Amino acid sequence: MKKFTTILAVGMATIFAGCYVDNEEELYPGGGGDCDLTNISYSGTIVPLLQSNGCLGCHSGGAPSGNISLEGYTNVMTAARNGKLYGAINHSPGFSPMPKGGSKMTACNISKIKAWIDAGSVNN
Repeated sequence: MKKFTTILAVGMATIFAGCYVDNEEELYPGGGGDCDLTNISYSGTIVPLLQSNGCLGCHSGGAPSGNISLEGYTNVMTAARNGKLYGAINHSPGFSPMPKGGSKMTACNISKIKAWIDAGSVNN
């Protein structure tokens, strides 16, 4: 009986170890193989990402949310260089996760913004 219990336990452990579901975000934190990080530009990549993800809805105008405006290059560059832009969209500890109460940007879009920041946040 003891031998049967041991074999059963090993068999169950093998079965449960095989029941693993891969999470794309964990496997490919940069967004996987389909994320093109070449030719990232402020006007062609960053502005459209901020617009399509609703960032400008709260972070523009006369009274931007959190006093952080993402309207215009100078404001976006400031948020990029002081770490607030990446920290917020990446939901990093110590930053208010953006969008507030919404879903996080895709890993690929976050990687595109990070690539632009790492390249010096240039106005291109």
